[in-house]
Amino acid sequence: MDVIELLPRLHLLRFPVGQAYLWRDGDELTLIDSGPAGSGAPIAEAVAALGRAPGAVRRIVLTHFHEDHAGGAGELAALTGAEVLAHRLDAPAVRGDVPGPPPVFEDWERPLYEQAARLLPQGDHARPAQVTELSGGDVLDVGGGAHVVHVPGHTPGSIALHLPEHGVLFTGDTVAASPVDGTVMPGVFNLDRAQVLTACRRLAELDADVACFGHGDPVLRQAAEALRGTITGDPA
Repeated sequence: MDVIELLPRLHLLRFPVGQAYLWRDGDELTLIDSGPAGSGAPIAEAVAALGRAPGAVRRIVLTHFHEDHAGGAGELAALTGAEVLAHRLDAPAVRGDVPGPPPVFEDWERPLYEQAARLLPQGDHARPAQVTELSGGDVLDVGGGAHVVHVPGHTPGSIALHLPEHGVLFTGDTVAASPVDGTVMPGVFNLDRAQVLTACRRLAELDADVACFGHGDPVLRQAAEALRGTITGDPA
């Protein structure tokens, strides 16, 4: 796992598949997504290496239920005592109460998905004992007020997290950046691509200077302009 400082209060945690983000408010830490199963201990070690006790992680906000983003949540919550939060439509899948709906693949996405799946741990993993359910419009006590934006399409309960006071937007997998040239684009492996395109346009309207994606390098300047300039498509 790579740990990269993006801003004095923000670090990127990069896994073989996907990535998470660590935000600092004083002595408190918030993790946005948790990496795949088995990531709990490495994340706790990374927090310690940054000079914080693992217990400083007070909450884990999951942008959606997919294993590369939520698989480490149960282990890390057990290690740190952190609260796990997810949208009410994805929370049952995060808890393991029900299987989450599978993506509706474009033909060209299938080999990419199979390649990514080979890099993820297989088998059962620890689930969070409790999941606090979120709804769009909720405001969390993070970064001066983190607005929960419900952006269904990648999954039913996909969310973005917007910190207006800092101009930071966490998009989850609704938006991604190309590993080839960094081009900002709609995410892949979606349940409903038309909804994703609508969600992308909604996120492009937010006031964000920094955009942090579930996959691909973040945009660290003029993120809203990058979103508006590169996300296109007709949801019809």
